[in-house]
Amino acid sequence: MTTFIQPAPSPAQVVQAAQSTLTMRGVSKVFGDGDAQVTALHPTDFEVRPGELVAVIGPSGSGKSTFLTLAGALQTPTEGSVTIAGQELSRLNARQLADFRLHHIGFVLQASNLIPYLNVREQLTLVPQLAGRGGAQAGALADELLRSLGLAERTGHYPGELSGGQKQRVAIARALMNDPQLILADEPTASLDGERGREVVSMLAREVAERGKAAVMVTHDERVLDLCTRVVRLEDGRVTAQGTA
Repeated sequence: MTTFIQPAPSPAQVVQAAQSTLTMRGVSKVFGDGDAQVTALHPTDFEVRPGELVAVIGPSGSGKSTFLTLAGALQTPTEGSVTIAGQELSRLNARQLADFRLHHIGFVLQASNLIPYLNVREQLTLVPQLAGRGGAQAGALADELLRSLGLAERTGHYPGELSGGQKQRVAIARALMNDPQLILADEPTASLDGERGREVVSMLAREVAERGKAAVMVTHDERVLDLCTRVVRLEDGRVTAQGTA
């Protein structure tokens, strides 16, 4: 089993986090059967606490995407357990998992995946509507997040009127709308230049720290690693290194 020990949390993290938001124990993923089996992720232990932004890096085909989908309850591990916010995911059926993701996990994707016919504010307020939490309170939170991320003057704009960096900031705000405990980001800087990519990750790190969220970011962009709390390297489905950025 590949196991690595968490570095001692800072005093702020000790106060903020009595337990991990995301815990993976002996988690592995095997695709196929018999001689056609491919191990995408070997048994791995992993934890993320509130206030941490952990980068997961590695070459293409190293298992990063599998790692993220397992952490995000989008796939079921072949072995091991995934626990998020105290809920062991294997105890939930498919419908319960979908509801759990909606309420407890925020996703920031590479292409931002904004809905082209909704303006910036509507992108955000749609999320609580889907969870049955629409109304004035949701609108107030949307406005707060947009101000926090420097988008107050873009609330009425549509995706086609935004830059790549602005779209990713909207995606971060949208991911925070249901007050999830865990944020998962998949290559959020892939379509951005160095300056814009750093701006987006800096804002993500700030929101994670200030709002007490736990976050995992899969990335190839080593220029932003210093903005992360820790860095984990995957190679051939195994954790080969971990440490501070």
